[in-house]
Amino acid sequence: MAEEKIQRNVYILGIVSFLTDVSTEMILPILPLFMVNVLKADVSFVGLVEGVAESTASILKIFSGWLSDKIKKRKLIVICGYSFSTIAKPLFALSTSWFHVLFIRFLDRVGKGIRTTPRDALVADASVKKTRGKAFGIHRAMDTLGAVIGPILAFLLLSYYGSSLPVEDIYRNIFWISFIPGFFAVAALVLFVKETAPKVNKYRFDMKLLHPDLKPFLIATLIFALANFSYAFFILRAQSLGIAAAFIPLIYLFYNIVYAGFSIPAGSLSDRIGRRPIIIASYVLFSLICLSFAFAPQDTDWLVWLLFALYGVFAASFESVQKAFVSDISTPENRATILGAYNGAVGLGALPASILSGALWQFYGPSVAFLYGSVVAIIAAAVVFLFVGERKRQVA
Repeated sequence: MAEEKIQRNVYILGIVSFLTDVSTEMILPILPLFMVNVLKADVSFVGLVEGVAESTASILKIFSGWLSDKIKKRKLIVICGYSFSTIAKPLFALSTSWFHVLFIRFLDRVGKGIRTTPRDALVADASVKKTRGKAFGIHRAMDTLGAVIGPILAFLLLSYYGSSLPVEDIYRNIFWISFIPGFFAVAALVLFVKETAPKVNKYRFDMKLLHPDLKPFLIATLIFALANFSYAFFILRAQSLGIAAAFIPLIYLFYNIVYAGFSIPAGSLSDRIGRRPIIIASYVLFSLICLSFAFAPQDTDWLVWLLFALYGVFAASFESVQKAFVSDISTPENRATILGAYNGAVGLGALPASILSGALWQFYGPSVAFLYGSVVAIIAAAVVFLFVGERKRQVA
């Protein structure tokens, strides 16, 4: 019976993430285009917005992880985070400058920062080590399925409105509509997710008890975060290589279909062969994708579609497996705190990664920005290969 409740929580949290991602991914494919084409922002400002957004989220994940371990009320914190983001998203419709977008993305990512680490801890708490990769893969697949539906809705709305409205008005209407699935996500979370009472009564964090792989892995995570700039640059690069604006939501949809399809197999594979080889392979794959985007010739649509497919394979092999690995090397009493430290390392790299990549694009062109990502990703892969041994420790 306990196992049924645990599995039920994983799936319900997946449904919550699915609905939230429908809301989010209606917006994300068109937001860079809205900023550049409607608000007339420079590409460097797009990098600033995305960097600030992701850093805000990731840094807040440190605090929310510690807090959820401390007060042992993960669900309450998760509800607050999802509610914050749901309320923030429709405000994009009121934006008249890139600074407004920056502020609203900041508010949206505050919500993400509050919810993500305690939600990941709920997923980890609802699984055991031998199936944890699959549990995170299931959650990630359902999350990403929302990222499939969202761009479809954006494409359908863009097609429906067609030339009957100015493009600016179409974008703003989509921002308003995005509130609806977000509302249902919060309702599902409140009504159906059950939080199991923690077995550990007292919060304890002792540096001496940390797993020996944690420190080098966090360093590798930080290095890779400096390479892993925002999705917005891949979308803008696709457009610069000749993909028509109307097809941008579809290519982003294609990426997310691949992402969703590979998430569970990648997690299950990591349960069988270990997390380390999957993480190294994902870093190397990202490096090769960036290298290909750097030198892609103009008007080779097939190559852009192929690279977005590989980008989906990378994403499926990267995020859920890393979170499973961090969960493996933590203990139940400090799991959210350790997941928060991992997310914090990601956040410390997110802001300079997107700002630097935006500046490189602005002053030297997209090829230099993608070459930068390729080189730094290989360095991160080398750090994992040389210093992270996936040493054994029995952790719940």
